[in-house]
Amino acid sequence: MPKINFEGQHSHFGKLVSEGFQWLLNISLLAAGLILSYALFSEAYSLIDLLLHHSEKFQVVEKIVIFFLYFEFLALIVQYFKYNYHFPLRYFLYIGITAMVRLIIVDHSNAMHTLLFALAILVMVIALYFVHSDRLRKS
Repeated sequence: MPKINFEGQHSHFGKLVSEGFQWLLNISLLAAGLILSYALFSEAYSLIDLLLHHSEKFQVVEKIVIFFLYFEFLALIVQYFKYNYHFPLRYFLYIGITAMVRLIIVDHSNAMHTLLFALAILVMVIALYFVHSDRLRKS
């Protein structure tokens, strides 16, 4: 009686499932990229509108930081495809730092919260230093 080899079938099935989910992820990221592109241009338009109407400086700075958040998320998606379906950690740190700066600009009424937000930025900058260190890149 011949033996049936299920190992080959499992690896083939696993490969099909993996490729299917990879396609789903890629299509979802492309859709997110299109939505972010629209939001980026919309934010640029509203920033230009604020500049033309001489609005408050804090509103302009907040819009600029939001613009960079959209830009960084788009850059993250680009890097995902560029680095063979991998999200580089440093881009998440860039986004986190920018988001915390925006939070400080928008909500700076409580000194303790502002200090904690600044400490969070410091932690992310230190993490960014370690991510860029030669020791970590070699591993």
